[in-house]
Amino acid sequence: MAEAAEPVKPSSWSVLKLALKNRKTGYMALFGFASGLPFALFLGTLYAWLSEAEVDLETMGVFSLIGLAYAFQFLWSPLVDRLDIPGLRRLGKRKQWIAPMQLLLGIILVTLSLLDPKSQLGWFSLLAGIGAFASATQDIVINAWRIDIADDEATIDILSTVTQMGFRLAALVGGALGLIIAERIGWPQTYVIMGLIMLGIGIAGLFAPDADVDKAAATTMNEEKTAELYEVGEIEPRVRNWALLAVGLLWGWAIVTVLIFMVRSLTALPEDRPDPTLFTATYGPLIIAATIIVPAFIAAWLVKLNRDGKHVIKEGRVAKKADGLILDQLYRALLLPLVEFVGRMGWSLVLVFALVLTYRITDAIWGTFAYPFYLGELEYTLDEVAVASKFFGVGAILLGLALGGWMITAFGRMFTLTLGAFLAAATNLLYADLALGGARMQAVSDAIGFTWAVLQFPGGSERLARLMITIGGENLAIGIAGAAYIAWLSSIVAKGYSAVQYALLASLTLLVGTLGRGALGQMIEERGYYDVFIFTMLIGMVAVVLCILEWMREHRAGRKSGVVAADPPPQVARSQ
Repeated sequence: MAEAAEPVKPSSWSVLKLALKNRKTGYMALFGFASGLPFALFLGTLYAWLSEAEVDLETMGVFSLIGLAYAFQFLWSPLVDRLDIPGLRRLGKRKQWIAPMQLLLGIILVTLSLLDPKSQLGWFSLLAGIGAFASATQDIVINAWRIDIADDEATIDILSTVTQMGFRLAALVGGALGLIIAERIGWPQTYVIMGLIMLGIGIAGLFAPDADVDKAAATTMNEEKTAELYEVGEIEPRVRNWALLAVGLLWGWAIVTVLIFMVRSLTALPEDRPDPTLFTATYGPLIIAATIIVPAFIAAWLVKLNRDGKHVIKEGRVAKKADGLILDQLYRALLLPLVEFVGRMGWSLVLVFALVLTYRITDAIWGTFAYPFYLGELEYTLDEVAVASKFFGVGAILLGLALGGWMITAFGRMFTLTLGAFLAAATNLLYADLALGGARMQAVSDAIGFTWAVLQFPGGSERLARLMITIGGENLAIGIAGAAYIAWLSSIVAKGYSAVQYALLASLTLLVGTLGRGALGQMIEERGYYDVFIFTMLIGMVAVVLCILEWMREHRAGRKSGVVAADPPPQVARSQ
């Protein structure tokens, strides 16, 4: 009897074509844009408006608190993951949060256009703060939505790439294009336009697919999940509740600490306001330790008890009100995502955390010093930096994201992740050459005809060409690395706990870069930019090594589960 023919794997182009035709992919691009637009408007463009309104720098410093909403968004991710909005649950578990946040952001942007930032600064700052909170909440849910709705056709790799492309395009629209529009028609009109865009996205989002839309089914599943905590072999409620108490106290301390800091910053006199940078550097690691690291050890302890058969339920029973259903819900929201993660990953979680902490460090730590380098050290003009960074640079990132998305489908996620880490580290050498005068970058620009092309435009020069080719090279690498990293990060979290697990990992991504900026600034002062670029390149190579180790781990895990390769090309499923 003839053996069955082995199924033919589709080409990477076929996979891409099928994914791009899927409506989930279209909505993912829309949601990625919706995620990036408020981020650009609240953390970048808004400062230009305040500067034009002659708001003093000390007052503008208070607006840096807006960034805390993004930095510590994981603190309320369990609430967003488990809480239903009355009357909106029928939209779906994720859409009940996504659409209202987008509509709220649209209303806030339009309302801001009606206020004078100088004479009505109190209302202006309050609305901006609420907007940043809504934007960060939207990001939590959009990331979870992407993971939940991914399938064999609209793969997590493609959806992750499309998310980043939408986000970067929104950064261009809300940043550079926003400045251009404001120069011609004014800031209020600009924010009206941006607000109407967000309102349009919010209305369109009502029709997006979701992971589930049946409230009755969701309620039944919720009851079943709670009942599972009382099955034979599960941790005893008493032990579980003590663990929950410890984690709850840690999370409570973190939330109260952030709230106290924000209240002091908003109510104290300018000379008594705490320094946001110092707060992040001092309390940031403690908050991460209290909300992620220590709870991870507690989760590991619970996993060990379960595997050893200690303090587990011997006889199954039905959950009753006396057993504390509220505590069960809190346990599922706060601790169970980590218990699931630790139980599934085991000691591999150490490698995952190490990779998360180091993968984006080269661009995260350097970004703060980019403008001082361009404008101060190299003495480029604002117009030259805008052309090279905001327009050409964003285009290079979009190209890198597209290239990264194709490479994932063609060569696999881990290959692209590793290559992206290497390229992101290696491009620091481009800046090192620029710090020495840029002779090599100028030679490359001349050799490929790029210098000639730049000279054809008004204001073009050889020095602008070498800046553009350097920024373009780095951003191309960042695009490839970003596409692979978001896809990898999305692939290692569980769908049932996607909101909390992804938010926690994403917060760790920015930790080392945020904490290392002070030391890097001191190193620039003492050693100069060239040595710093060599140093950041070497740091980036650590991430390359960790990528290779993670690649080996996933390959071994795939072999143990009977899969030939840990990262095969995605299969094409029937249209849904």
